Amino acid sequence: MITADRAVFRAALPNAGRLIGLDLGTKTIGTALCDAGWSFASPADLIRRTKFQQDKTALAALIARQQVAGIVLGLPLNLDGSESPRSQSTRAFARNIEDLGAILLWDERWSTVAVERTMIEQDMSRAKRATRIDNLAAAHILQAAIDALVGV
Repeated sequence: MITADRAVFRAALPNAGRLIGLDLGTKTIGTALCDAGWSFASPADLIRRTKFQQDKTALAALIARQQVAGIVLGLPLNLDGSESPRSQSTRAFARNIEDLGAILLWDERWSTVAVERTMIEQDMSRAKRATRIDNLAAAHILQAAIDALVGV
């Protein structure tokens, strides 16, 4: 099941459980995990993209190892809320991993910007920011989603 409706996603996971957040990039997939009670999100493994099947295998292994119940996938929309080519690519990725669990598509328009600003405020070097931004963006996406899901 793939949905952008948080109530539908919540209903698909009646017993809650751990969630994984994904920030899908062209070179990497940033990941984050939350606790089973949906309280907080933390950065997890960075998956370096190669061929789709290898990416899916790495993602499936992480999902199995962490006993993940559902997936929150960042959906890159244009600033006006319309779809972009990257949005279509993300939707195709979601269709190809749908067998790994229920998927919630989450608007990620400002996630990378918010995370980068925070890292700059912390005086983090450009090199260090580059290695951490994808996982931190995934955590930002996942935290926004679980905050909204708890209220559903």
